[in-house]
Amino acid sequence: MLEHEIFTDMLWAVFHLSDEIMARKNIEDMPKTDKDHLAIDIERAIRAVLVQWVSHMEHLKSDYPYLFSLAVRKNPFNSNAIISVK
Repeated sequence: MLEHEIFTDMLWAVFHLSDEIMARKNIEDMPKTDKDHLAIDIERAIRAVLVQWVSHMEHLKSDYPYLFSLAVRKNPFNSNAIISVK
């Protein structure tokens, strides 16, 4: 049950950030208060996504090592990631 709550919180954070950005006509000319608010929203969404990604990777590692191997080789956080099996 807790996993579903964490996933739901991630969705809320991402959808809220999307709504905040879409509600603004020009994000380049926002007042500092809006920029500060969006920075908090961005941080919240990124943290939530990262928590889910790490949890998913742990699940793959323990239950689906062949999928984990591919996910590690495609790691979106490693600009030097190489898909080829070494």
